[in-house]
Amino acid sequence: MYSKEHIKYLKKIKQEKVLVLFIQIFLSILFFVIWQLLANFELINTFVSSSPTRVVDTLITLHQTNNLYQHIFTTVYETVISFTLGTIIGIIIATALWWNKFISKILEPYLIILNSLPKVALGPIIIIWIGAKTGSIIVMALLISVIVTIINVLQGFNETDPVKVKLMKSLGASKGQTFFKLVLPSSFNNIISALKINVSMSLIGIIMGEFLVSKKGIGYLIMYGSQVFNLDLVITGVIILAIVSAIMYYIVYYIEKRLVKND
Repeated sequence: MYSKEHIKYLKKIKQEKVLVLFIQIFLSILFFVIWQLLANFELINTFVSSSPTRVVDTLITLHQTNNLYQHIFTTVYETVISFTLGTIIGIIIATALWWNKFISKILEPYLIILNSLPKVALGPIIIIWIGAKTGSIIVMALLISVIVTIINVLQGFNETDPVKVKLMKSLGASKGQTFFKLVLPSSFNNIISALKINVSMSLIGIIMGEFLVSKKGIGYLIMYGSQVFNLDLVITGVIILAIVSAIMYYIVYYIEKRLVKND
């Protein structure tokens, strides 16, 4: 049985969550209403800024021509593959670097350089090596997501309480036991944070790749719209991208909540 104070506290938290959600929805609706009013009263040039009604018309056209879901599926499919591979490869490499501090010290400056290097600059090279196909798009996304995952996960591993690590060693625990019993569980929050970042990084990499070589996908829609000066298509693509990005982020967020709850 919960006390009255505890029930009151839980009720207050629930009300606050509802209020936050309401304000978020309200602000989104207000943005689109203001945008439409500015367009209706010709206070903005709809040729370069479009309007909500024109975006809806574009969505209907894409739906009627069966192009909408094909482009969304292509981008989501490529993002899921790059996200999955980037996460697995990143965690494995981060584990190897934690395991061998000597190699970690050697590779650290290269990871920093690769992380700061604009990956789009490598696009032409990747296209020449792999070809103008889906594989090059996924590789470009992996160049972004893997490095970010390695850096974030490795940082979590290295931030494990050194006193606890020494205690494990003093009790005769092997390096493997220390890793799986202490380091990995202690780094759970960092790994989840890396997954959240990895979702957006993978999506960024996929869109960059679609800008360069794809004939399908949300990135292609945006690039094609800009080439033919169809700003309605460009802004529609951006809005679709924002929705897809938000959905994928909240999927990871939901998984995190489930895992925390099970713990």
